[in-house]
Amino acid sequence: MSKYLPLLGLSAIIAVAALPAAAQSWPAKPVRIIVGFTPGGGVDINARLLAPKLSEYLGQQFIVDNRPGAGTNIANELVAKSAPDGYTILINTAAVAINMSLYKKVNYDALRDFAPISVFSQSPNILVIHPSVPVKNVRELVALAKSRPGQLNFSSAGSGTTQHLSGELFNLRAGTKIVHVPYKGSAPSLTGLIGGEVEMTFANIPAISAHVKSGRLRPIANAGPKRSEQLPNVPTMTESGVKGVEVVVWYGLLAPAATPRDVINTLASGINKATLDTTIRQRLIDQGAEPIGNSPEEFSKLLKEEVARWAEVVRISGATAN
Repeated sequence: MSKYLPLLGLSAIIAVAALPAAAQSWPAKPVRIIVGFTPGGGVDINARLLAPKLSEYLGQQFIVDNRPGAGTNIANELVAKSAPDGYTILINTAAVAINMSLYKKVNYDALRDFAPISVFSQSPNILVIHPSVPVKNVRELVALAKSRPGQLNFSSAGSGTTQHLSGELFNLRAGTKIVHVPYKGSAPSLTGLIGGEVEMTFANIPAISAHVKSGRLRPIANAGPKRSEQLPNVPTMTESGVKGVEVVVWYGLLAPAATPRDVINTLASGINKATLDTTIRQRLIDQGAEPIGNSPEEFSKLLKEEVARWAEVVRISGATAN
C-alpha cells in the first residue's frame, strides 16, 4: 500500500531557496499544463490555482490545456510523446498509475516515460450521495445496496480514475454490487449525480464543496485516514465500519522522461514555492486539500508505490476499462 504524503517536507523548504541557475534560459516561451479531465474537477482546480504562480515565478505564461478522455490516457500519451523540453507537462492523479493495469494496452509507461516533478497537493476522496437516497450513513447504504444488487450506480470521471477504483474498492470491501457509470470528466460525473442519474460517487473535497454547502450532495464517509477539517462531521470509512478503503488523491506534475534535470528542478522549486505562499496554502486548505511540494525523488518513489498498489486492487476487484 502507498504511504501518503506528509504535509510539507524539509526538502520542499530547502528547494525554495533558489531556482537552479542552469535552467535560467528556460522557459523562453509559454508552457502548457495538460489536464486529462474536463474543467471544474479537482485536477483542473489545482492546475488553475498553480499556473498563475508558476507564471509569476518563472516569467512565462503557464497555460492550462484540458485534454479529457480515455481515463486520462489521451493526456498522458500526449505528454509522454511530447518533446522533452519542459514546454509540455502533465498534472494528474493516481490515474496515471492505475491505467497501467486497468487497460489492456496503453501507449506509454508511467514509470519509463515520465519524469516526476512534484506533488502540488492531496485531498481525500469523499463518498457523496444524492439527497434522495434513503440512507444516513455507510452501514445503511451497504444494507440498501445488498438488498438491491446491481440496481444502485456510482459515477466517476472515467474508467481508471481514482473515483472509479474507489468505488470498486468499496464494492470489494463492503461486499456490494454497485454498478460503475463512467462520465467524461469530474464535472459531468457530479452533474449526473446531482441530476439523479446515479446514486453516489467518490470525489475530492475541492470538487464537491460547493455542492455539499448547497445541499445538492450529501457526504456520508471520508476515504482518508482521518476526518477533514472542512467536513468534521463526516466519519472516515473505517469509522463507518468498512475497512481498507483509504484513497487520498494526490495532484502531481510530470514531464516527458528525457526532460533536462535542471528544468525538472526548476519546476519542482516553483511548485514548492507555491505551496509555501500564504494565499495558495489557505485556498488549498479551504478546499479541503493539503499543500505538499515534495521533491522529484520523493514523487518518483510514490509513483512506483502507486503503480504496484493499484495493480493489486485491479487484480482483486476484476475492474477493467475498454
